[in-house]
Amino acid sequence: MGKPDQKPDKKIGKLFIFFAILSVLVLPIILFKAFSVPIKEAVAQTNKPQVSDFDHNAKQLYGTYNQTTPAYMEGTSTNRTLNYYYSLRQYPGSPSGIPHDMTDKKGDEFACLSCHERGGFVQEMNRFTPVTPHPQHTSCQQCHMKTQDVALFKGIDWVSVLPPKLGRSALPGSPPPIAHPLQMRENCIACHVGPGTVVPIRVEHPMRGNCRQCHVPAEINALFIRKPME
Repeated sequence: MGKPDQKPDKKIGKLFIFFAILSVLVLPIILFKAFSVPIKEAVAQTNKPQVSDFDHNAKQLYGTYNQTTPAYMEGTSTNRTLNYYYSLRQYPGSPSGIPHDMTDKKGDEFACLSCHERGGFVQEMNRFTPVTPHPQHTSCQQCHMKTQDVALFKGIDWVSVLPPKLGRSALPGSPPPIAHPLQMRENCIACHVGPGTVVPIRVEHPMRGNCRQCHVPAEINALFIRKPME
């Protein structure tokens, strides 16, 4: 009888030798890299401070709070109501119409962000301007429009959807859930802080910054259902 074929064993042996040589060559490089990093630097990398963007757009929240003008933060209420807020919209959550002229007395067109980026009192309109929650989108009139003449529009049977119910806290005194979607409205401070906001939704603790650490969107509540006690 002939000798059994030993080719597979030779291939395995060659692969083993190859990986052994590779380990011998690479291991010193890995050890050199590990021990060449100063201990203080390695500890600092491990114990990095938590960044301000640890929550969805939390960095933008802090930035808006820091950039808002003192006049806006300290100003008195303009008594904007929820009814007025919804009267500017086709339905809750839609872009608002522009309730003022787009040009000044000289005929120059207003730059939206000159008033709505940081807030402040506008003498010509005798009121504080609301702060936009999305100043990064500069083509404002792509979504927000000034109605030129209501006679241009024909009457229809349009009925707006009901606005979201406010409050709805799970327990007395617990943080209320967020009653609206977050798209384009991630920056809570813009709509809930200052005299340009709607009175019923104005908060008294904007300095806490990370709003969604306590307040969560209402639809998330469905994921957490308390089981009845047996």
